[in-house]
Amino acid sequence: MTRIKIKPLWFAIFLTQNSFAAESLTDVFAIAMRQNQQLMAAKMNTRASTQQVLAAKGQHLPQISIQGGYTQLSNTPAAKTTVAGNPAQFPMAQAGSANAQALISLPIFTSWRISHDIASAKANKQAITQHEITTALAIKLQVAQAFIAIFRIQKSLDVAQTHVTSLESHTKDVNNLYKQDMVARNDLLAADVSLKNAEQTVLQIENRLNIAKAHFNQLLNRDLTTDVDLREEFPQIQQGNFATLKAQALIKRPELSALTAQIEVLNEQSASIKAQLLPQININGGYQYTQNRYQVYEGMWMASANVQWTPYDGSTRHRSHALVQQANALMAQRNDVSNQIALQVRQAWLDLQEAQKRLSITEQSINQANENLKVSNERYQQGVTAHTEVLDAETLRIQAYDNFNNARYDVVMANLSLRRALGTL
Repeated sequence: MTRIKIKPLWFAIFLTQNSFAAESLTDVFAIAMRQNQQLMAAKMNTRASTQQVLAAKGQHLPQISIQGGYTQLSNTPAAKTTVAGNPAQFPMAQAGSANAQALISLPIFTSWRISHDIASAKANKQAITQHEITTALAIKLQVAQAFIAIFRIQKSLDVAQTHVTSLESHTKDVNNLYKQDMVARNDLLAADVSLKNAEQTVLQIENRLNIAKAHFNQLLNRDLTTDVDLREEFPQIQQGNFATLKAQALIKRPELSALTAQIEVLNEQSASIKAQLLPQININGGYQYTQNRYQVYEGMWMASANVQWTPYDGSTRHRSHALVQQANALMAQRNDVSNQIALQVRQAWLDLQEAQKRLSITEQSINQANENLKVSNERYQQGVTAHTEVLDAETLRIQAYDNFNNARYDVVMANLSLRRALGTL
């Protein structure tokens, strides 16, 4: 017999390449952060808010305007007068003339209106940044759910395939006993039907697995038919009691930070509108040119200082008060979100405790289910029990494995959900 020899070095390289090909949860998180369209949109909004801050700061800078034109009149502008008792007129400007001016305007004092606008823009940027973090956390949780769903379905498929294998073995045993006239034909028919049902279940689970992989690829913005190769690598179980975790969540959750920033935005906008009623001082300067041969100086430099003060109008104060009320509404909403976050932490923490307990129980039941199936097979082959006992034992076996796998991945998912509730996923 020919033996195939594999050199240790090449074999090690082969294993290393395969291990690196499989993606961990950390890997797919990184891919989603780079390629997910929702997160890309959130990042664009954050960049836009940066420009809004720069625009608000730009109000402190000089405003330069340049304009020019040409005017053609139907008649030459002239002035009428009386000279020595006789009427007379003389031209004042040309019928056609060009004009141009370059002006610069600088706000000197705005009663802190511009400062409030800048503070509002900065707070808005902070709110949008926190929305981006919230979007990232939501996407991570979706990716984690899809990631774990693939493992969960794959394990279910493995169990279903072993179920088919077990029933094939049982069907052979029944067929042998039937040939020896030791069992009724009904046993053989029942065993065959059970096998066909198990094979159908395998096909259904394979379809679910393919759909789960397509959904996973969609979240990563990849072609839906891309091969999916994953490896199990999950974060450590989150430690801490409920009170500690709740306090941590109320500090870390970006939704609360976003609402706090939005409240500041509205208060700063309200203050900015109020400042419009207070004195506004600008200085202006520039150069003005008007084509006119009858004028001694066609071009002249100019400078001015303007003060605007609106002690009262009918709408400004109401618009300011409306923004204050909106800020108060957001504060009430923030308080409600805090309660919702506490509930999310509580639920995820309880789910984690429950899943860990189920995992311990189901792990013990696997050996018992395997032993029960072994004993049932032996009893059936000895003719001391009905074939339905074997089928029942096989059903208990696959149920034990499914319960164990579900409990195992429920622990992982509950831990990730808890981290999402804490804002640390």
